[in-house]
Amino acid sequence: MLAFLQGDAVGEKKKKGLLRSSAIVSSMTMLSRILGLARDIVFARVLGAGGDADAFYIAFKVPNFLRRLFAEGAFAQAFVPVLSEFRETGTREAARHFIDRVAGCLGVSLLTLVLLVVLASPVITAIFGSGYLVRGETEKFWLTSDLIRITFPYLFLISMTGFAGSILNSYDRFAVPALTPVVLNLVLITAAAVFAPRMDVPVFALAWGVLVAGVLQLCLQLPFLARLGMLPRPRVDWGDPAVRKVLKLMAPAMFGVSISQINLTLDTVLATFLADGSPTWLYFSDRLIELPLGVFAVGIATVILPNLSRQFSAGGDDFSKTLEWALQMVLYIALPSSVALMLIAEPVLFTLFQYDKMAVFDIEMAGLSLRAYALGLCAFMLIKVLASAFFSRQDTRTPVKIGIIAMVANMVLNLVFVLPLLWYWNVGHVGLALATTGSAFINAGLLFVGLRRAGVLPMQRHWLRYTLQLVFATAVMAIVLIVVMQAQQPYEGLNALTRCVQLGLLVAAGGMAFGVSLLGAGVRLRHLRLTL
Repeated sequence: MLAFLQGDAVGEKKKKGLLRSSAIVSSMTMLSRILGLARDIVFARVLGAGGDADAFYIAFKVPNFLRRLFAEGAFAQAFVPVLSEFRETGTREAARHFIDRVAGCLGVSLLTLVLLVVLASPVITAIFGSGYLVRGETEKFWLTSDLIRITFPYLFLISMTGFAGSILNSYDRFAVPALTPVVLNLVLITAAAVFAPRMDVPVFALAWGVLVAGVLQLCLQLPFLARLGMLPRPRVDWGDPAVRKVLKLMAPAMFGVSISQINLTLDTVLATFLADGSPTWLYFSDRLIELPLGVFAVGIATVILPNLSRQFSAGGDDFSKTLEWALQMVLYIALPSSVALMLIAEPVLFTLFQYDKMAVFDIEMAGLSLRAYALGLCAFMLIKVLASAFFSRQDTRTPVKIGIIAMVANMVLNLVFVLPLLWYWNVGHVGLALATTGSAFINAGLLFVGLRRAGVLPMQRHWLRYTLQLVFATAVMAIVLIVVMQAQQPYEGLNALTRCVQLGLLVAAGGMAFGVSLLGAGVRLRHLRLTL
């Protein structure tokens, strides 16, 4: 069992192993995302889209936003290239020395931050839930503050889990870090289904579930680190040259790699000023976008980062070939997923969430924001890979400059989209999603141009053929989806089983149309393999 969870190492001599490793990560992440959808279905049944749900989603998003910075975002992008450099050019003992000191410095920093936030949770609530104060919703404000006190220590636990996962990824053990989120989803499903109905305020059961899940996720990583011989013995040494190098890379990366998450978080803050239920509508929309984003883009980016770092250190043209392969793999998923989610937003939302306390109106509102986010799915996914290319080269300044431009663009686009949509149609939350999508395209486009100028993304002739094949297959899929939807019964009012059957047929028809069209256009499995 241990050997299975650790997965197969992608040795340097196994040049074609990236596809297999990304498949391992994607399959494990797919399991986690499916359970995440099950979790959200239970949440929708228990909480609906009322005030308590809004309070919990904000309290859950605050530590998760910072987790993206400390665990999956800036820290990983700064830490993995340096550790990969130790692995490539240094000794095993030097790598252990480095890991110990990073563990100590990261742990002390996180514990200090957690303590400050727990003591000052009303201040944090005033930032992330400022709309509640402006609108005089004091009960919702204090509920959010109490929930943040419970959920915020999760930041320390999950960030240290992410640190452990970064070590495993650097040594080509990808499966365990990808499987770890399953624990969170199982615990939260249990909390929502078993304990929440027994409590006067059900959301407290979910908040405590987040904390318990953090402990279990960290504990899951430790045996695999010990087996690898890299279990950290924390030492606080801010003067260590390698630690200082990570900090130097991490400071700008905290902004550059997390622009999309910062924009999504700003959406949540601004949503507290809008109609009741807006944070929940955006949450469910974001969760469905996270499925292809987390399963494929994050999976591929996770696999290529240590490999790109080693290839950059070694020199040669393998770096460019690996990067082009990653972009192609992402687009094979991103474009059809984007089009499909825009077309079948309501069928998906009705099937997954429209039960018990979730009203039809809530589904309609979430469907509008889901389409707005889906429009930018290609950009969201490309950012993951393009940013990894910069950070593997230990270039953090360029993504930061681009991130600042994207952040300013998001603020401007909020004004452009939110106010008209709020005044004329009272759907301001859709404007927030559109602004985030627009800024993501700006971010991805500038990252792409930067890599082209650096000469590491030459874009071979086959890209024209590849693009035509992909657009053709996606267009055929879209036509099939539209035809099948027209032949189906309206999802509103159908029972759960009928909805699932209809959605299953819809997804199967679209997926089959896309796959057959790709084959007809000349794409074969061998074209998906990376050859170095």
